[in-house]
Amino acid sequence: MRPTYLKHTAAAALAAFALAAAPAQATDIRVVSSGGFAQAYKDLSGPYERASGDHLIAEWGPSMGATKNAIPARLARGEPIDVVIMVGDALDKLMLEGRLEPGSKVVLANSPIACAVRHGAARPDIHTVDGLRAAFLQAQHVAYSDSASGEYIKHTLLDKLGIRGQMEGKAAQIPATPVGEIIAHGEADFGCQQRSELQPVKGIDIVGVLPQEVQLKTEFSAAVVRGSQHADAAHALLRFLAAPANAAAIEATGLEAANKMPNQPPTPAH
Repeated sequence: MRPTYLKHTAAAALAAFALAAAPAQATDIRVVSSGGFAQAYKDLSGPYERASGDHLIAEWGPSMGATKNAIPARLARGEPIDVVIMVGDALDKLMLEGRLEPGSKVVLANSPIACAVRHGAARPDIHTVDGLRAAFLQAQHVAYSDSASGEYIKHTLLDKLGIRGQMEGKAAQIPATPVGEIIAHGEADFGCQQRSELQPVKGIDIVGVLPQEVQLKTEFSAAVVRGSQHADAAHALLRFLAAPANAAAIEATGLEAANKMPNQPPTPAH
């Protein structure tokens, strides 16, 4: 289970005061985060608001894909967003397109892919490639996301496991809805997504992360949207999110923090 963020509140607040001061007048900062960093953002937003006096307005959307809430679609529509938090590769593409403020990118965390079953169901052993292959093949219905982890599973992992043909008709990419919710509702009996996206979902059991030989860790980064009316406040938020003092809070959500305190131990694999 994810430890309560209250254990990290003091460190998070201290990090806010240690960073360069935010503007004196309280500011509304509009943030859109993809699911992989969503829980970490939720846990850190309260301490930041209390320390800075700013008000964070959060919305959620995938880093890629064709849904209307996808971050690229939101920016293309000209939504008034100040900060985006998303998969690093997708953020880099938006930066090249001129939609984000040059030089504002900060790397926040790396996210391993994990797999889950419905709570109480038999837990397959996926610690080896053979075990992972067997888990896919033995499942009746497999779910994976329409974002970074799902694209990897769809286009690369099934081929690495040599089971693409055998998964036809029983493996599905799920748009918009978290994979964990699909499993919890019984619409799939096995599924994989970013560990940080599975961890908050009730009604499922995470059985482990993908074996190292076939694992893909996804970078999550943040940047200021070009043309933001609150660029100074947005930069202050990014400095806070990337502060090493907040690494423990980030790692409590299943991510691997990019910026750690000296001598902080590595995140254990679950």
